[in-house]
Amino acid sequence: MTFDYRRTHTCGELRKADTEKPVTLSGWVHRRRDHGGLIFIDLRDRFGYTQLVFDPITNPEAHKLAENLRSEWVISVKGNVRPRAEGMANPKLKTGDIEIIVHQIEILSKSKTPPFSIADEQVDVNEELRLKFRYLDIRRGDVANKLIVRHQTMMTVRKFLDEKGFLEISTPILGKSTPEGARDYLVPSRVYPGTFYALPQSPQIFKQLLMVAGMDRYFQIAQCFRDEDLRADRQPEFTQIDIEMSFGTPEDLIPIIESLLQEIFKNSLNLEIPKTFQRISHQICMEKYGTDRPDLRFEMELHRLDNIVARSTFSVFLDQLNDGGIVKGLCVKGGADLSRKNIDDYTNFVSLLGIKGLAWIKWQENGLQSSIVKFFPEEIQQELIKEMDMEEGDLIFMIADQPTKTNQALDHLRRKIAKDRGLIDPNKYSFLWVTDFPLFNWNEEENRLQSEHHPFTSPNLEDIGYLDSEPLKMRSSGYDIVLNGYEIGGGSQRIHNSDLQQKIFQCLKLAPEELQSKFGFFIEALNYGTPPHLGIALGLDRIIMILTQTENIREVIAFPKTQKASDLMMQCPSKVEIGQLKDLQIKVPDTQFSWT
Repeated sequence: MTFDYRRTHTCGELRKADTEKPVTLSGWVHRRRDHGGLIFIDLRDRFGYTQLVFDPITNPEAHKLAENLRSEWVISVKGNVRPRAEGMANPKLKTGDIEIIVHQIEILSKSKTPPFSIADEQVDVNEELRLKFRYLDIRRGDVANKLIVRHQTMMTVRKFLDEKGFLEISTPILGKSTPEGARDYLVPSRVYPGTFYALPQSPQIFKQLLMVAGMDRYFQIAQCFRDEDLRADRQPEFTQIDIEMSFGTPEDLIPIIESLLQEIFKNSLNLEIPKTFQRISHQICMEKYGTDRPDLRFEMELHRLDNIVARSTFSVFLDQLNDGGIVKGLCVKGGADLSRKNIDDYTNFVSLLGIKGLAWIKWQENGLQSSIVKFFPEEIQQELIKEMDMEEGDLIFMIADQPTKTNQALDHLRRKIAKDRGLIDPNKYSFLWVTDFPLFNWNEEENRLQSEHHPFTSPNLEDIGYLDSEPLKMRSSGYDIVLNGYEIGGGSQRIHNSDLQQKIFQCLKLAPEELQSKFGFFIEALNYGTPPHLGIALGLDRIIMILTQTENIREVIAFPKTQKASDLMMQCPSKVEIGQLKDLQIKVPDTQFSWT
């Protein structure tokens, strides 16, 4: 008779109310305990654990098979539910008050000894080994739980946007290579030798074309690809919640996004977040925090000190001011307790960011203390104290350098100090909209303007007069949403006028032939009755990182790449057969790289 291994219940659902119920359970051997007679097996599936009992007296055949069971073997059992003996319940398990007395067992699959422990999630395992055996790593539970949160979030997004009248529409993966900031992943065409598709960095052009097509509310949980330098919150392939709508302004879209995030946090964490989020202009954001994605879970704002220190005799500051630099500082509340070694460590930290020195002043019992205090007359000291909101027991750090370097260094220093001093509440969620971005920035290497976001972002119409004369003064209609120091989304009002779009491309120094080659089809589409439209893309991976309190994006993706964009499990990128290259008419120089 064939054993029917189809389970009637999962390992996490049985309770005392199911006593005497016949059940079939299937899953993995999590732990095995042999008590010299009775054998106990903890059976695991993704829903939880159930204790199995093999009794040599009542079921000798099943007991004999159980003697051979090892961790990670896949088995199926038939038996009956019974309450655990008095005092033997396990309150840590959902099924901790019952067990299954097994009558029949079938071994469905055996397992080699895993390269790391599956049963003990607390064992620290090298990340490279975890990625190489990702399918086993997921079994350990932590990544699986994050993937469950990811699933729940995606379901929430689909339900919410459907109720708001948005249509989920898939857009192509094979598209055209266009300049959007990062490098494209290219796919060669066999049918048209010497030509290439590009994987989408985002569905930006397609979703705008859907607005031209009259599909006035679109969304997609889209796979995107960027060949860029990686870090802890980046992957070469990532997922974004892509949204576009016609006949609206940011004041229409922003409340929808705030409501969507409220729904996500309610369903995932059972947490109420504010109904409206704080808004700060890009300029103020850079002044106060040195970054356009600040972590607002703690204070420690930056202060511009140019006017004060300009009246000091501290030559380091004065030289930087004369060279077009700035001086900014931050106040560490209670920071007078920092030792000289602590200060040296922070000095070394900012030196890695290209900063030559970190000035500091402590307010101790005898007043301000530092080797540079002598360069600041008493009147200047009092102004410094007032500007920095400094009290006895505090410390201020100051950096003098070019604006970009100063802001970047103080941003990183602010975050590091907050982490070191335990100022960040991991259960606090601080949302922020950053608005009024510059439309353009200046690319020093190429000596030309480039888009702060992308070339389809509409200028702030109040600044349109600067387009021909002073384009760097122009603000965009773009907006980013920031959460706990991560940019989790960005969008803008789009350009829907063909002439204005061409003018922006000209500002970006796209030659007419390049413009026609890369964007001709899009410019043409804008000539056929394009509605005003806007949109946003939310980073699903980063949202899940925050929901599950991890700082590593690889933890929330089922099969991620390393920081060098390689897949250790599949061992790719990899070489391909010569025949495939011949079909594509591609010649690749011989290299020594090999996974073996």
